[in-house]
Amino acid sequence: MIGKELYELIYSKWSKSYDIQLKKVKEQFFCQIMWKYLEQASFPMTEQEYFKHLDAVANYITTWNSEQEIIAYLQATKERPRLGKPVSIPLSFRDKDSEWILDD
Repeated sequence: MIGKELYELIYSKWSKSYDIQLKKVKEQFFCQIMWKYLEQASFPMTEQEYFKHLDAVANYITTWNSEQEIIAYLQATKERPRLGKPVSIPLSFRDKDSEWILDD
C-alpha cells in the first residue's frame, strides 16, 4: 500500500482527506482516522506534507501486513470521524511485527 491508495480509501468513504495517525494504547495498536482534513483552512499540513505523511503511514501498514484489515474495517464501518472522536481501527499483527514500533 502507498499513501495515494490510503488517501483513495479514506476519500472514497467520506469525501474528505482526513488525517491518519497510528497510536499505541497500552498493548493495542490503532490506525486512527482523525477529524481534521486537508480541505480545512486550519489544517496544519500543506498538501505535499499531507501526502508525505500518508506515505509514511502506508509504509507502516504495509510492513505490518495490515492492509486488508484496514480495507475491511473501512468498508464495514458506519462510523465517521467527528470533533474529538477519531475512527479507531484496531490492528492485530504477529509479535515480530510489533516489537520495534510506536513505543510510549
